[in-house]
Amino acid sequence: MEKNPTKIFAVRITTGQEKNVAKLVAARIELNKIPIKAILVPDTLRGYIFMEAEGPHFVEQAIMGIKHVKSKVPDFVNFSEIEKYIVRKPVIEELNENDIVEVTGGPFKGMRAKITRIDKAKEEVTLELLEATFTLPITVHADYVKLVEKAKT
Repeated sequence: MEKNPTKIFAVRITTGQEKNVAKLVAARIELNKIPIKAILVPDTLRGYIFMEAEGPHFVEQAIMGIKHVKSKVPDFVNFSEIEKYIVRKPVIEELNENDIVEVTGGPFKGMRAKITRIDKAKEEVTLELLEATFTLPITVHADYVKLVEKAKT
């Protein structure tokens, strides 16, 4: 266990200025080496940003005098309260051509394949099954593949 566990603090912002404030705060944190671990700007919750730090004084130091900051919520926020605003990045972001994947659904479930093409717009990958007797390209949704090994670059 860490000796100083971090807490999450909410900061009230002028609605619509969340991203601007987060950029200004991030610049100040970097410049002054303030130990803030993360800044969360949820798209669905307007008027707030969240900051992860060991204590409220670090958050105060980071937001002091920044335009559009209204106030810091006095107490810290439980992670369970903001968990719903954290989005996992889609599987397709981690995939590259020539990666070896395992098909996790459909008629080819359990088979290994090599990615030959990625269509990020449609979130589809074209695969070449490794265990098939002849090469037949199949296209599946990226959610139906699991990365087994990265391509050797």
